[in-house]
Amino acid sequence: MSCLIEARLAELGLELPPSAPSRALFLPGKITGNLLFLSGQICEWEGVPKYFGPVGAGFDITTGQAAAQMCALNLLYSIKAVAGSLSAVSQIVRLGGFVASDPGYPDGPMIVNGASRLFIDLWGDAGRHVRTAVNVAALPANALVEVEATVELR
Repeated sequence: MSCLIEARLAELGLELPPSAPSRALFLPGKITGNLLFLSGQICEWEGVPKYFGPVGAGFDITTGQAAAQMCALNLLYSIKAVAGSLSAVSQIVRLGGFVASDPGYPDGPMIVNGASRLFIDLWGDAGRHVRTAVNVAALPANALVEVEATVELR
């Protein structure tokens, strides 16, 4: 059964991935109280990385934002898998974004906006969140972006 958030996702021309397999020994998410803490997801589709880092000067930010959006889609898959439905989400509390980049690359936060924008597009004001976005030397599978999240459940 589709929920309102999945209908909005379809209106945006997007869909949840069929799976979001783990690369190591961790849970996709864990609920404590009414908070769901989600493990970081890289820019992969069904376990196959699609965007690679590090990025440097002249990198097309829209490509990076697409990579961050893919991370967010994997997070949505994890929300549904752990909480049972995307409609269980009351609000997006926090995102943490990591961008593999060359030293001195200034636009990592602009890349992570690709994930932030998707949550805002899906949940409106309830999708607005606090966030950290940092550049790092490398990510798992040489991925370009990794995003983690904390969401509040109803």
